Amino acid sequence: MITPDTKDWTWVLERSCDDCGLDTPAVVREDVPGMVRANAAEWQRLLADDPAELRRRPQPDVWSTLEYACHVRDVFRLFDRRLVLMLTEEAPAFANWDQDATAVAERYAEQDPATVSADLAAAAEQLAQSFAGVSGEQWQRTGLRSDGARFTVDSFSHYLIHDPVHHLYDVTGVRL
Repeated sequence: MITPDTKDWTWVLERSCDDCGLDTPAVVREDVPGMVRANAAEWQRLLADDPAELRRRPQPDVWSTLEYACHVRDVFRLFDRRLVLMLTEEAPAFANWDQDATAVAERYAEQDPATVSADLAAAAEQLAQSFAGVSGEQWQRTGLRSDGARFTVDSFSHYLIHDPVHHLYDVTGVRL
């Protein structure tokens, strides 16, 4: 059983992450599409490993590489949907997403690594294209998370990129 993550990670918008090393406030928003693509390429490299090894949890309460990859795929999909909402609606409110419930319901640990790799790459490319299409005043459009956290498209891009970078660190131990 995974211990649910109840932290409010919005602090990454104000300072670098001591764990993964990403200096999120210093990220240039126009670099996010390339960062998403580079991150996806690393996940694809990892997912080419032995499926049994990909399913192995380092500890009972820590996700396996495969489970983290499924999560990152779903983060890319979710953030793309939310970005589209921010660009097409006025200050949309985002429904709550329980990542831990999703992991259980979608049986992350049982998914096929090759399929996850392909789906993660496709989701990353879609998200990268969506962010690459943002310009001008669109960067200041807003959206609200279910807990009340308010994002602009700009801060949303920064918040997003920390998640997959941090999870690569979780799996590889390699800091930026």
